[in-house]
Amino acid sequence: MVWQNPQNMSVKPLRLDLIKYLKKHNIQKKYDKQVNLFQLSPRHPSLNTERLEPKHIKIYSFRIDRKYRAIFIFTSSKEIEIIDINDHYK
Repeated sequence: MVWQNPQNMSVKPLRLDLIKYLKKHNIQKKYDKQVNLFQLSPRHPSLNTERLEPKHIKIYSFRIDRKYRAIFIFTSSKEIEIIDINDHYK
């Protein structure tokens, strides 16, 4: 997906299992901060937003912190859904 207007992105509410994951790993505040930044500027350098391999699947990620990433898909040109949050190095 090419971002037509990379500002004012909407993020769908998280599934319950992802909320539990954030709480279990004590990264809720970091996640909230990064989602707010993503909504304002999805290409902000600190997010390190990237398209994952294989690229034809069109799955993306952004950094929550040095260890954790949020994996997402576009549901429309201005909305994403976080489909996973994981430890980037496992």
